[in-house]
Amino acid sequence: MFLTALTGFVLLPVYVMLSSSLKPLRDVSGVFRWLPSELTVRPYLDIWRTVPLAHYFVNSLIVAGSATVCSVVIAVFAAYAVSRYRFRGRRVFTVTVLSTQMFPGILFLLPLFLLYVNLGNATGVALYGSRGGLVLTYLTFSLPFSIWMLTGYFASVPRELDEAAYVDGCGALGALLRVVVPAAVPGIVAVGVYAFMTAWGEVLFASVMTNDTTRTLSVGLQGYATQNDVYWNQVMAASLVVSVPVVAGFLLLQRYLVAGLTAGAVK
Repeated sequence: MFLTALTGFVLLPVYVMLSSSLKPLRDVSGVFRWLPSELTVRPYLDIWRTVPLAHYFVNSLIVAGSATVCSVVIAVFAAYAVSRYRFRGRRVFTVTVLSTQMFPGILFLLPLFLLYVNLGNATGVALYGSRGGLVLTYLTFSLPFSIWMLTGYFASVPRELDEAAYVDGCGALGALLRVVVPAAVPGIVAVGVYAFMTAWGEVLFASVMTNDTTRTLSVGLQGYATQNDVYWNQVMAASLVVSVPVVAGFLLLQRYLVAGLTAGAVK
């Protein structure tokens, strides 16, 4: 009974979004009706013309994809070094990485904004209002968690695999790429999914760090609200459309994600 009620509670917003996206505007501007009086797919066609949704979609893919790739690549090398080697400052580095998760994201908004603007004025490198600047911003959130998570996962990979790779003639880099990374695919996939979802749906920094050219989906959806009206049916349709990549990726990588998040729990 409890699971049934919980399922209904979770699926209720999805039904509201789906039904509203198939209604004409006049039906969603007044009192909400559970059963549409008229079904239409017009909102799914109009969402691409009301705002440049395709352009925002491309921006989000580039930013989220770049942030994911950079986060995974950097985290793999950093986590391997922390899990396999003992070096001066190792504990300080680990504590610093974990401590960054204690602070709310809004705390970094103004410092990053000022840093980007001043760097742009001093060096001519346009970080503010650029995709590259937004990627760097998202790395400040996803990278510490990615390093911490992969460090625990790499620690669960037996060191004997590294030693066997050394015997076969591999160096440290070869052992990492040929032995450890294949054994840690679930953890790497989990980190990638986390980094992508963090960048894909982020609103606060995207609303400040972007302009009309680099605006992402999370901010671009505000374009369906005008001074005279709010196209609620198009808002719901666009929300469903932009959720497709995340939902599809989660379903395809679900088994890797679960294995990666639970790695080390029974070590």
